[in-house]
Amino acid sequence: MIAAQPLQRDIAPPEFLQLAGHPVRWRLLSELARSDRVVSELTGLVGEPQNLISYHLGKLRGGRLVSARRSSADGRDTYYGLDLQRFGRLLSAVGGSLHPGLRLAPPRDDEGRIQESPKGPSGAPARVLFLCTGNSARSQMAEALIRVKSGGTVEAMSAGSHPKALHPNAVRVMRDVYGLDLAGHVPKHLDVYAGERFDWVISLCDRVREVCPDLPGWPEAVHWSLANPATGEADDVTYPRFLETAAALATRIDYLLAVLAEPKPASSAGDSDV
Repeated sequence: MIAAQPLQRDIAPPEFLQLAGHPVRWRLLSELARSDRVVSELTGLVGEPQNLISYHLGKLRGGRLVSARRSSADGRDTYYGLDLQRFGRLLSAVGGSLHPGLRLAPPRDDEGRIQESPKGPSGAPARVLFLCTGNSARSQMAEALIRVKSGGTVEAMSAGSHPKALHPNAVRVMRDVYGLDLAGHVPKHLDVYAGERFDWVISLCDRVREVCPDLPGWPEAVHWSLANPATGEADDVTYPRFLETAAALATRIDYLLAVLAEPKPASSAGDSDV
């Protein structure tokens, strides 16, 4: 009989609390829970020197709470992001280790959607704009996913800085895995929405973040640094990358909907750090 390989040991609850509970690391986690960031941004937001920020990011990466990805816009930069799904599991395990009733679970309806209706600061349905370079894959999938996951209560749009034809794999993944039809979606230039107001503007690639114009109303600006699944290779080769990208978007959108469902005073609109 072949001996089973031992599973990688996860962080025990006391270790997790010690890792996340350090004041500087908690500040870093709080910022990365809102948006992916580079070190220079985190240095300014947290108010600590770069070497200290890098040290604590290394600790968080060692605990697999934070991931790092080289910027596709500037290879000298690295974007850091919080693994919200893993963090949530560990946080729930901390409560569950004390008492089963302390395990955390977001309130959802019978179909798995967040119960509260997502609203913008004015109380109207939240308006979200997703951006990527081509508006051919990532942003189109995000637009479709948030519409269905919110039960149609979020007004979602998408655009790109250099629009190009919808990628066949984006259509295929949305149809085969999520039951969504992208066939009628048309790639659009971000200038189409230049005069419109949004509650959230979410950039999905590093290049479009660099050229995103200021939009009216000071929307919450967030960056999700996701690799482009369209690498130029054959569709059958890139299809697994599209599956991974769609899954990452679906997870992030679940957490975004939880944020949108939280009551937000109108006076706090425009407080984005991006």
